[in-house]
Amino acid sequence: MDEIDWNDRLIGIKGSRGAGKSTFLLSYAKEFFGQDNKQCLYINMNHFFFTDKTLVDFAGEFHARGGKALLIDQVFKYPNWSKELRYCYDHYADLRIVFTGSSVMPLREGNPDLSGIVAPYYLRGFSFREYLNLMSGNQFPVYPLDEIVQNHAEIAKDICAQTKPRAYFQDYLQHGFYPFFLEKRNFSENLLKTMNMTLEVDVLLLKQIEQNYLSKLRKLLYLLSLHLPCSPNVSRLSKAIHTSRATVMNYIKYLREARMINLLYDTGEEHSKKPAKIYMYNSNLIYVINQMREDELAVYETFFCNQLLKDNTVNTCEKSARFLINGNYTFQIMTEPNPKVSSDVYHVVEKLETGEEHQIPLWLFGFLY
Repeated sequence: MDEIDWNDRLIGIKGSRGAGKSTFLLSYAKEFFGQDNKQCLYINMNHFFFTDKTLVDFAGEFHARGGKALLIDQVFKYPNWSKELRYCYDHYADLRIVFTGSSVMPLREGNPDLSGIVAPYYLRGFSFREYLNLMSGNQFPVYPLDEIVQNHAEIAKDICAQTKPRAYFQDYLQHGFYPFFLEKRNFSENLLKTMNMTLEVDVLLLKQIEQNYLSKLRKLLYLLSLHLPCSPNVSRLSKAIHTSRATVMNYIKYLREARMINLLYDTGEEHSKKPAKIYMYNSNLIYVINQMREDELAVYETFFCNQLLKDNTVNTCEKSARFLINGNYTFQIMTEPNPKVSSDVYHVVEKLETGEEHQIPLWLFGFLY
C-alpha cells in the first residue's frame, strides 16, 4: 500500500489468486475513508447485477452522488472492461478508480485502451520477511540486495538477536506465501482449489482457450513439476500432451503469466522462446502439486528465484547451477556451508543462521520486499 502513488486516477492491481487482492481493496477503503464514508465504494464485477447494468452507468451514478473512489474487484469478469474503464477515466475527472484483476490480463502492453493512463502494480504473496513479522510479532524492515550482499553478517546477527528466523523458515516454504494460510481451512486443499480455478477461469477465459483443452494444460503443469528445475524438452512434452510444439510454448507462457512457474534465461537470451530453466513460481506450489518431493535444493532455489525476481534480473549461468543477478552478482544455492568458497561466487546456504564473507544464509533473501 505504501508503494502506490494514490494521486493517480486509474490504478490497476494484478495478482495471482489467493494473494489477497480483495482484502487489499477493503483495507484501502477502511484506512483512507473509514467505515461509513459513502465517497468510497467497493464493487465486485462477479455480481449478477452487472449482467444487466454497465460499469459506465454505475460509475456515472456513483460519481453524480459525490463518489470519490470506486474500488472494482475482479474487473476482468466484465466484458469490455478496459474500454469502459477508459470512458470513466475520460469523463469522470475527479473519480479515482482502483481495480484488481488476474495476473494473466494485459494492462499496459497489449491493451491500447489503458496504455498511458493506468498505473499498474503487482500484489505478491508474503515475502519471508512479511511472514516472519506476522508470526513473530516483529517489524523487520526491507533490505536492498546490495546491502544484504555487503552487510549480511551484521543484518543477520541483528535479526537473530530478536528472533530465530530458521525456526519459521520451513513452515514458510510449505505454506507461508499465500495469506489464506491464516484461515482455519486445509491449506493444501485450498491452494489446490486456487490453482485449478486459475487455470479453469483466468487462463481459459482471458486466453480464450476452449474448455476441452484444459486437461492438456493441467497435464503440462504436472509434468513440468515432476522434474523442476529443468530445461524443457519441448518435443517430448508435445508428444505427452498430444499437441504441437508451438502450443506447448504458448502454454508455458500462459503458466508463467498465471504465476504458476518462473522462466529463467541465459544472459542475452531473454527474448528467445525456449527458457534455459523452469521453476515453480513459489515453493508452496511444489509441496501441493508433488507432495512426495524430496529434492530440498530445488525448493531452496525456487524460493531464491521467487524472492529475487520482484525487483531484479535473474539469469542462469551457462553449464553451472548458479544464478547471475543484475549482471553483477553470481550466487550458488547450497544446503550445507562449504569451507572452500570462491571469491567470485556467493554461496547461499540454507543451514546457516548467520554467515560470513561470501557465505550468506538463504532465509535473508526473504527480506528483499
